[in-house]
Amino acid sequence: MAVVSDFVKEIEGILERRLSEEEVELLTRAYDYARVAHEGQFRDSGDEFFTHVAEVAKIVAGLKLDTISIAAALLHDVVEDCGDKGYTPQGIEEEFGPEIARIVDGVSKISELKIEDKIEDESLSSYMKLATLQKMILAMASDIRVILVKLCDRLHNMRTLHYVKDPEKIQKKARETLKIYAPIAHKLGIHRIMWELEDLSFKFLYPHEYRLLKSLVSRKLEERMEITEHYKEALEGAMREKGIRATVNGRVKHFYSIWKKMTEKQRSFDEIYDLIALRVITRDEASCYNALGVVHSIWSPVPGRFKDYIAVPKSNGYKSLHTTVITERGEYLEIQIRSKKMHEEAEYGLAAHWAYKDGLTAGNKWIARLVEWQNDVISGLSYLKDLETELQMDEVFVFTPKGEPRHLPKGSTPIDFAYTIHTEVGHHFAGAKVNGRLVPIDYELQTGDVVEIIVNKNSPGPSLDWLKHARSPRTRAKIRKFFKEKYHQELVEQGKEILRRLSKRKNMAVDEILNDEKIKAFMVRNGIGSTDDLIVRLGEGSITYFDLLRVLDPIQERKRKRRSPKALKHSPVVVEGLVGIDVIIAKCCNPIPGDRIVGVVNRRGITIHKTTCKNVKKISSDRTVDVTWAYEALDEPYFPTVLMIEARPGTLAQIVDYLERMNIEKLEVEKKDPNIAFLKLQILVRDASHLEEIMNNVKSVPGVERIRRK
Repeated sequence: MAVVSDFVKEIEGILERRLSEEEVELLTRAYDYARVAHEGQFRDSGDEFFTHVAEVAKIVAGLKLDTISIAAALLHDVVEDCGDKGYTPQGIEEEFGPEIARIVDGVSKISELKIEDKIEDESLSSYMKLATLQKMILAMASDIRVILVKLCDRLHNMRTLHYVKDPEKIQKKARETLKIYAPIAHKLGIHRIMWELEDLSFKFLYPHEYRLLKSLVSRKLEERMEITEHYKEALEGAMREKGIRATVNGRVKHFYSIWKKMTEKQRSFDEIYDLIALRVITRDEASCYNALGVVHSIWSPVPGRFKDYIAVPKSNGYKSLHTTVITERGEYLEIQIRSKKMHEEAEYGLAAHWAYKDGLTAGNKWIARLVEWQNDVISGLSYLKDLETELQMDEVFVFTPKGEPRHLPKGSTPIDFAYTIHTEVGHHFAGAKVNGRLVPIDYELQTGDVVEIIVNKNSPGPSLDWLKHARSPRTRAKIRKFFKEKYHQELVEQGKEILRRLSKRKNMAVDEILNDEKIKAFMVRNGIGSTDDLIVRLGEGSITYFDLLRVLDPIQERKRKRRSPKALKHSPVVVEGLVGIDVIIAKCCNPIPGDRIVGVVNRRGITIHKTTCKNVKKISSDRTVDVTWAYEALDEPYFPTVLMIEARPGTLAQIVDYLERMNIEKLEVEKKDPNIAFLKLQILVRDASHLEEIMNNVKSVPGVERIRRK
C-alpha cells in the first residue's frame, strides 16, 4: 500500500486539500484495479503501461476535477486495452458504480473511433470523417468529464510521443491533436492544455521551425528579462500606492502562437512586439478596473487596443481586461488584468467550476450548448472543413437592442446574428438594422454593433441565396437542415427514380442492385449507413447515377471513357487561308465551330482560342494569326465542351435521363449540398448550334436553375 499512499499524497498536493476517507478509499481501489489490469503491458518508452494512467490521473487532478474524474482517469484504458483479460464496462460499473463507468465508457468510445486514421484516410468521404467527430461531440455532451479526461490522456500521450518509433504515426497524432483536440480545449476554455497541445504538435509537425523559434525566443528573453522586471516593479509599486492588492507576472507567448502570427501576418520574429506581456491578478472583479486605471495612469494606452472581456466574456466563458500601452521607452507593452477566479477559469475553463465546488450545475449551460450543437448544428454540417472552421473561428461581439451580447464568427452578417437569437427568427429573417440604419444582408458585422432583426412571420422559410451571405458554419448548417427536412420525401422519390433507371440500364432488380457486394463496399467507403441514406444521397446529388454505374460495371465504364471520336480528315481550322495545318484546341476556353476564334503562336505550335478568352487579352498582336473554322458542322460530335448546371436535387433523375443519350466524357457533382446540386459535365458536340440545342433541352427540365458553358 506504500505506493498507493504516495500516489494519494501526490493527488492531495495537486488538489491543495486533504481527501476524505471515502475519496481515499475510492482512489485506492481504482489504483489497485488498474495496476492489476495493466500488469505485463509496456509503453514505447519501456515504462510499465500503468505509469501512463497514473500520470493522466495527475493531469486530471491538476484541472481540480473531482475524485470521480481522477478515478475514471486511472481506469480509462482498462476496457480498451485489457478486454482480452475479461475486463468489461459491466465489470467497471459493478465495481465502481454507473458514474465512473459512464466516463470510462465514453473515453473508450472516443479512442475506438480512431480519429487520426479517419482524418488521414483519403479514401474515406468527408461525411464519414464528420460522423466520427459527431460521435465524439455527443460523448462530450453526455458527460463533459469524458472529454476532460480524454484531453488529459491526449496531453500525456503528446508529452511522450518522442518515444514512438514510427514517424508516420507521430505525424498523424500531432496533426489530429492540432486539428481536433487543441481547438476543443480552446472551445472549452482550457487554455493551459490547449497551449501545451499546440506547442507539442508544432514541435513534431515542424521540428526545424520549432527548434529555430525556441532558440530565438531564448535569446530574446535574455535580452528582455531586465526591462520586463523593470516594468513589473514599476506597476507593482503603483498598485501598492493606490492600495490595490495584486500580483504581477511576466507572461511569455507560446511558440505555436508566435509562429502562427509570423506566418499569417507575414512578419519576421523581430516584428513580434508582444513576445512578453504582463499579467495582473487581483482579488475581485472591481479591483480589475481599479488596476486598469493605475496602468493607464503610468503608461499611455494605445487607441483601439483595449478589450473588456469582463463585461462581454468570450463564448467559452473567458473573462479578462486586455490593454496595450506605450511605455516611457516608447515600447508597446501588452497587459492582461483579471481576478484570481477569472485566472483559474482562463487556465482551466469549464473544469475550473469543480475548483469552486459548483460541479456539474455550473456546467449545465455549456452541456446544454453541446447537446444543441450536436442535435441542431452538427447534423446540418456537410463537410469536415465546416466542423474545423466551427471549432477554430475568431469572434466579434455585437449586441441586441436590449444590450445583450452575442458572440459571432469574424466576418458574420445579419443573417448569422438572426440565427443566434433563435432558429425561427433566422428562418423568418426579412432584414436588419445596425446602429439604427438599414443594412444589406451581406453587411459585415463589427464589434460593438447594435443589431435589430426585422422578422416576417408570414415568410415560408429561408432562401437558398442566404447560404451565399452566411459566414458562420452554424448558420449554414441550420439553413441546410431546413431544406434537408423540407425536401426529404422529394429526395427519396428522386433517389428511387434514379435507381429505377439504373435498374433498367443494367437489367437488374432494384433490390439486387442494393444488395450487390460492390455497392455495399461503396457505401462503407463513403460512410453511407443504410440503403435509405444511399437513396437520399442519390436524390440530393452527392452520389450520382454515374457513380453507381461505375461501381457496378467499372471495366465497361473505363472502356467508354477511353473511346474517342473518329479522327477528322484534316485540321478543323483554316490558318490564314491554309488548310491542313495542325493546331491545338485550347482547353481553357474549348472553342467549337460557330465561336469567333483567334490563333496564338507559341512553342507548341498554333493554339486556337475564343476571341473572348481571358488568356488572349494580354497577348500582343504579333503573336496572333487569323483563323476560321474549316467545317460548318460535323456528322458526329467531336469537340469537348464543359457545362455547369445548377439544379434542385429533385431534378437529377430527369437530367440524368436526358444526358444518358449524350456523348458524356465526364460527370461530377462539383459541390455537394442538400439544397442545390452543382453539376459539372464534359460532353462532345458538333458545333455551337448543337450545344445550344442541348442546353435548351436541359433548361426545359423543371427545377434547373441555371446552365452555362464554362
